Amino acid sequence: MNNSELAQILIRAVQEADSSERLLDAVQELAAAGIEESVPTLIAALGYNNPGAAVAAVDGLIAIGEAAVPPLLELIDDYNYGARAWAIRALAGIGDVRALDTLLEAAKTDFSLSVRRAAARGLGTLRWHQLPSEKLESVQTQVLEALLLICQDPEWVVRYAAVTSLETLAMSGDNPQSGNAMPAAVNNAVTLPDQASRITNQLQQMLDTDADLGVRTRVRFAQEKIQPPQHQEVFAPKKKLQDIEVPEVPYRGSGRR
Repeated sequence: MNNSELAQILIRAVQEADSSERLLDAVQELAAAGIEESVPTLIAALGYNNPGAAVAAVDGLIAIGEAAVPPLLELIDDYNYGARAWAIRALAGIGDVRALDTLLEAAKTDFSLSVRRAAARGLGTLRWHQLPSEKLESVQTQVLEALLLICQDPEWVVRYAAVTSLETLAMSGDNPQSGNAMPAAVNNAVTLPDQASRITNQLQQMLDTDADLGVRTRVRFAQEKIQPPQHQEVFAPKKKLQDIEVPEVPYRGSGRR
């Protein structure tokens, strides 16, 4: 049985499911197959009133990757807000730069905190190598500006996601001191060295002022990843007793007084 035949069988199982449990099982099996032909059916599952099936569909679409991006972007303007929210989660997970505008808008303006959180995380996992080199710096600056704004979001989970993306943005370059250096052919080619201080300043400000302990803890973790602590002062080794000069004590005799 080839992939096309398998896809048709699994798609038919989704279409013929007559209970929420069977629908969930069918979508999970279809998502696990990872077949490109299943994209329209997985996207349709985002609009069902079945959160479990929607989660499975999102996972399947992320696994399929770039081929799922154009139909997902078409869904964004759909009247079904629930499906739109799940689609944004899928786009965030895929990280395709074609979804940049959608992720920026959702992260900054969507009324759902879970959607803003997903979009904010997606901004930190964009595949920069998909951009022409001449557009790279301007787009990265645009993303940085958005993340700095999102760090002021009233919901702590969104600010937490923004911190995660700032860390990723700072760590994704080819700076050998970043701790995440990769060969130029495969890295994300981040070109933000001049903006690094803006990231570190924002993180320090959040560490000093954010009201949520979870956010402050995540900020500290990001700081340690971006700027590993310098080596502590190394104490000189103790000298062996025989290496220590002991001043001579004048002989005063051995008798008691």
